[in-house]
Amino acid sequence: MKINKSIYVSALVALALTSCKTAQTSYLQDLSALKPIQSADHLTTKKATLPESELQRWSHLDILKDTVPGMSVDRAYNEIIKNKPGKKVLVAVIDSGIEVDHPDLKTQMWVNPKEVAANGKDDDKNGYIDDIHGWNLLGETNEEQLELTRIVSRGDDGTDEYKRAVKELEEKRAELDPVKKQLAIMSDAHAKLTKYLKTDNYTKEDLDKISKDAPADIAKAKNIGYMLISRGNTAADVIKDYSDYLGGQLDYNLNPDFKGRKTGDDIFDINDTKYGNNDVMGNRDHAKHGTHVAGIIAQTRFNNVGGDGVASNNVEIMSVRAVPDGDEYDKDVALAIRYAADNGAKVINGSFGKYFAQNSQWVMDAIKYAAKKDVLIVVAAGNDALDLNPEGEEVKRYPNDRVPGTTTEVADNFLVVGALNPTFGEKMVANFSNFGNVDVDVFAPGVKIYATVPHAGYEYLQGTSMASPNAAGVAAMIRSYYPNLTASQVKQIMKDSGVAVNKQVIVSGNKDDKRDFKDISTSGKFVNLYNALIMADKVSKAKK
Repeated sequence: MKINKSIYVSALVALALTSCKTAQTSYLQDLSALKPIQSADHLTTKKATLPESELQRWSHLDILKDTVPGMSVDRAYNEIIKNKPGKKVLVAVIDSGIEVDHPDLKTQMWVNPKEVAANGKDDDKNGYIDDIHGWNLLGETNEEQLELTRIVSRGDDGTDEYKRAVKELEEKRAELDPVKKQLAIMSDAHAKLTKYLKTDNYTKEDLDKISKDAPADIAKAKNIGYMLISRGNTAADVIKDYSDYLGGQLDYNLNPDFKGRKTGDDIFDINDTKYGNNDVMGNRDHAKHGTHVAGIIAQTRFNNVGGDGVASNNVEIMSVRAVPDGDEYDKDVALAIRYAADNGAKVINGSFGKYFAQNSQWVMDAIKYAAKKDVLIVVAAGNDALDLNPEGEEVKRYPNDRVPGTTTEVADNFLVVGALNPTFGEKMVANFSNFGNVDVDVFAPGVKIYATVPHAGYEYLQGTSMASPNAAGVAAMIRSYYPNLTASQVKQIMKDSGVAVNKQVIVSGNKDDKRDFKDISTSGKFVNLYNALIMADKVSKAKK
């Protein structure tokens, strides 16, 4: 993961001086008169609840105007972009698959101009037949083990890594006992409320109408009902998500006897590349995560349907299906990065990660390969509420661009993103978000993010998986309007131009664990499109 190094050029002037001398290419007017957002420390926490219309697009709001830590996307469009077209940027989404026919995404999907659809030929000679919208490295695979489960399944090889995997597998299975109990309580409460209210799609207003004279079990269920719908989805959806998670963990992810891969390749041979197919959606119901990620970047803006994408008019989305319901294989990730880089992607989003790896060097080599191709890789920091860089200890998390046991990075094109809540102040960091002053670079909105899901739908989801595409959308906008900037410059601009917060924030979801926001990432800032475009304009001019 990208870190600060003493030799890295972070100051704007230095960045410009060390850049190649090429002609300025910009699709925007002179931005020199605009003043970036310098600080939000004087603001107080917003007390009022955001109305639904604002909550659905809070990540686009402005910290100064709206008092939420959004990315000032609307402000950038209104004050800077003003309907000026930029250069189309190809963004690769390495994920679980994308619903390519979703009404709010289908016009943004990349169409390989060198490939003839459905003719059964590799027209562009890239090794992939009929790869019209990307490639599916998983084939028919949906569920998978976690990497630690795979290590245990291979048997005791006497290594410390095997012993660590066995220990964590036992711990993770034990951690599911409270989840089982919680699911049972929620399901029972939901059943009681459904019967009492005569609907399973009850709202806050429905719950408010339950009188104080209601039976005790209904009053108790009512409180649980409020919790179930607090994320913006229906209670039934929340229970289904819990149930699916529990079943997936026990039956697939943490089951040493499960064999999920159906591709027929050798996972320990990086040169065995003839596998997968061109069905980049895969099973529609398993494409929820990837469809949501793609929507955050590219769903159509202001069409009065669903949410709004950060960069919808400026991007094409390439789908590279490589992330199952379980841990991704290092081989698939490495080949996915190379596929995206070889086929013109300028930004890659990777909303995935794990804490064990068997072939991490392949991914490291792919990151370096993408750097040579001038591709920016944006990844999620992880959802385990961990300090990835505790003093005197090393947390292994993959993918990353850092040589294990050192602070040496292998490339300068790798941006790691933590997640924010829609509230400013000490509670702004999502309680699940990983953080770290070496391995996390910036923060971006990642809680209650409204975007596309399969079957032409929309839902609120949360995770650093949602923060990463928000940041990737900003990166795409910079590359769209300032195509002469390199991937490493775009990365540094996103770090340097973010909004600084000189406040303590709660981390790890522990109210007693407060850290200075500036100390939990390499930048100490959260992503801001308005600021980024202003800085990109200055850097671009300096290259003239």
